[in-house]
Parts: sequence; structure tokens; C-alpha cells
Amino acid sequence: MKKKSIKLLLILLVVVIAAGSGLYFWWKAGAYTSTDNAQLDGDIVTIRSSVAAYIDAVHFSDNQPVKKGDTLVLLNTTALEAKVQQAMALLENASQNLSAADLKALASSQHASASMQSVASDKQTIAATTANLAKAQKDLDRTTALLQIRATTQEQYEAAKTTLLLAKADYEKAVNREQSTRTTSQELETQAKAEHQQISATQALVKQRQAELKLAQDELSHAYVTAPFDGFVTKRVIKEGQYISAGQTLCAIIDTRHLWVTANVKETELRKIKTGQPVQITLDAYPETPFSGHVASFTGATGAKFSLLPPDNATGNFIKITQRFPIRITLDPSDKGNSLFPGLSAFVKINIQ
Repeated sequence: MKKKSIKLLLILLVVVIAAGSGLYFWWKAGAYTSTDNAQLDGDIVTIRSSVAAYIDAVHFSDNQPVKKGDTLVLLNTTALEAKVQQAMALLENASQNLSAADLKALASSQHASASMQSVASDKQTIAATTANLAKAQKDLDRTTALLQIRATTQEQYEAAKTTLLLAKADYEKAVNREQSTRTTSQELETQAKAEHQQISATQALVKQRQAELKLAQDELSHAYVTAPFDGFVTKRVIKEGQYISAGQTLCAIIDTRHLWVTANVKETELRKIKTGQPVQITLDAYPETPFSGHVASFTGATGAKFSLLPPDNATGNFIKITQRFPIRITLDPSDKGNSLFPGLSAFVKINIQ
């Protein structure tokens, strides 16, 4: 009887332990969600030429590590430097023309101002000759009246008549001169306005030449193709002496300093995942080395929506498939960062509690 009790107690103990273990593992399983549909990602930038030129030197080989600012390709600068010199000469010429236009406009303004003063002086002359003409007319009228009563001589009458004729001639001369001066003044004023407008046109040309020089200098600076960041340069498709056109691919550079994991989780698990949750990461390349990170952000749509031919569920042949939703996981700092590369397969385990 005692042996049966002990045996029953052992069986009960085993059952309790098994139930407790099952509950523990069930609780632990509910605290995490995982997926092996994940990979390491990073920036891969295609390096292209900004100008058309011959290649003088290539300073890298495939799969070579480079630092930010390292010169990768040196293009021939002869034609590019000539463009800069030509742009500088055109800018200098435009600047000289602007200075000449300023002086010419100033001279035209001064001539127009002097002509206006001449018009004012001619008006004063007209006023004086008008007064002289009126006086001469009065003198002739008085002399004529005196001559009729024989109070003056014929000679004085002729003199008064001559004076009137001279006064009329002076008046007409002054009027004609004022009209001529006024016409000249108007022409000079119009010319001065045109010269000032020419200044604006020349200023616009100077700005155009400045832009052309800046563009030529920018093209010259692109003769030295440099690495935009630290990483590995690969996919070399050029060689020395080759002629390349603007926009042509030279190589690609991979940023291995800033990596992240893209995990495609099931849509049914999406409601459990929040930004900031810790993540355990295992890479197939380093199964013995654990990595850690945290959920950084969610993609705006499921992966199917980014495919070349997104599925259309309105065609009539609808089969419901659990969709995958990409999330971005940021890696915590790691000593093995230099050995990580984009594209490595990963297994992620997200703590959802």
C-alpha cells in the first residue's frame, strides 16, 4: 500500500511538472512573435558620372573598402577647364560692357540735362525778343503818328521800321532755336532712357555669365568622383581611357556602417507589434552570434502592393492569402558591424509584451 502511494505521488509530481512546464512555455511563446522572412538591408548607391569626358585614372578595384571623400575616378579635365576659362572670359566681357553702359547712360543723362537747360535759356531769349518786338512795334506806331503831323522825319520813321523788322527776325530766330533745342532735348532724353534700359539688359547678361561660370566650375568639380560615405565599392564597369557620357554608371558603393533588418511579419500579428519593442536577431551567416535591435517603423503598405504586378482581387479568382507587412528593425551597436552586409538572411524574435 505504501509503495502504491509513493508511485501515485511520483506520477502526480510528473504531471504537475509537465503542466507547469507547458504553462511556462505557453506563456513564453505568447510573449514573442517571430519570423524567418527577414533580411539585412543597407544603402546601395549607384555612382554615375555628371559630365561627359575621358577617364584618366580609376583609383579602386572591385570589393575594395573606401572612406568617405576618397577619390574613386579621375576624369580628364582639359575640356572642362577650357569651359571654365571661356566662361570667365565671357563674364569679364559682360562686366566690361556693363561698366561701359553705365558710363554711356551717365553721359546721355548729362547731355539731356544740359539740353533742358538750353531749352530754358532759349525760353528766356524768346521772352526778351518778345519784349523787344513789342517795344519796336510801339516805337514804329508812335513814329508813324508823328510823321503824319510832320513832328518827325522820314529818316526816323525808316529807322523805327528797320528796328521792328530786326526785332521780328530776332524773335523768329529765338523761337526756331527753342524748337530745335527742345527736339534735341527730347531725343537725348529718349536716348538716355534707352541707355538705362541697356544697363538692365547688360546686368541680366552678367548674371547669365555668372551662372554659366558656376555651372562650368561645378562640372569641373565633378571630374573628381568621390565616395559619398564609408563602405565597399563594387560593380566596376569602367576602365582607364574609356569615354563616358553624363549619367553613365561607373560603379556601386555599399554602406556597411548603417544597416537595418527588414522583417516581413504576418498581417495577423501586426496589431501586437509596436515601435520601440526589443528584438532578438539571428543571422544565418553568424548563427552563434546574437544581435539585438528594436522596432523602428512600419512600411506604409504590404509587400504585395510594392510588387511589379500587384494582385487584383476583383478578377474573380480570389484566394485569400495571409499578407506580409514589412517592418524596419534598427540594429543596436555591435562589434561585428564591419562583417555585416546587406542581403544576409535573418531570423527575428520580437518581444510583444
